Amino acid sequence: MTASTPQKVILSAQDVAIYYGTKDAVRHVNLDVVSNTVNALIGPSGCGKTTFLRAINRMHDVTPNTRVTGKILLEGEDIYAADQDPVTIRRRIGMVFQKPNPFPTMSIYDNVASGLKLAGVRDRKILDGIVEQSLRQAALWEEVKDRLKTPATGLSGGQQQRLCIARALAVQPEILLMDEPTSALDPQSTARIEDLLGELKKDVTILIVTHNMQQAARVSDTTSFFLIGDLVEHGPTDQIFTNPKDKRTEGYITGRFG
Repeated sequence: MTASTPQKVILSAQDVAIYYGTKDAVRHVNLDVVSNTVNALIGPSGCGKTTFLRAINRMHDVTPNTRVTGKILLEGEDIYAADQDPVTIRRRIGMVFQKPNPFPTMSIYDNVASGLKLAGVRDRKILDGIVEQSLRQAALWEEVKDRLKTPATGLSGGQQQRLCIARALAVQPEILLMDEPTSALDPQSTARIEDLLGELKKDVTILIVTHNMQQAARVSDTTSFFLIGDLVEHGPTDQIFTNPKDKRTEGYITGRFG
């Protein structure tokens, strides 16, 4: 992103804290995410990255004894406000998980179309067009176009993960959350998905949790370093990796702990 590119904040976390019962898992996070960027969340296991990510599309709503305080603004609107519908929020903020999770009883086509059908889309031409577009966005169309009616479980692990990305993209989210999306994949499949992120950010803003320092450095525009529930540092990826401001960030990046 060049200095002349207008920077529009699409997502803003303001003093966000997340509690499991009385335990504070994330404390007072303040973070602005710019539209059409890839943002990496890094840090040791159990430091709050995934907990924070799941708060962004209200997944903690279904976790007993979990509480989110502060504000998370999407296009300036608080997603936790009383008048916000969690289902609508999850359409606007999609999620891809660590392990590929295609719907096992559905075909490739129906996996991608499922969210559209839930939203009431029934026109076959519209469904066909969006399914193809989404599979193309996920760099999967050429591999599956002749077997759209076959079970999604017949795909390889890497293909299944790209199918899950296509499924998330089909409802045209503004933000895509990815929780270690390549950790269960082989190096070739990982490279395909990493390459994909650069294309996808033209259409959607991406937040990706990763334990892989090299991956964060390769794919992201900005990096956020979490440690024991705190957001220690956030900035351009180049700066975080070459000239971090906080000694704790430097210690983690250079492998002294974590």
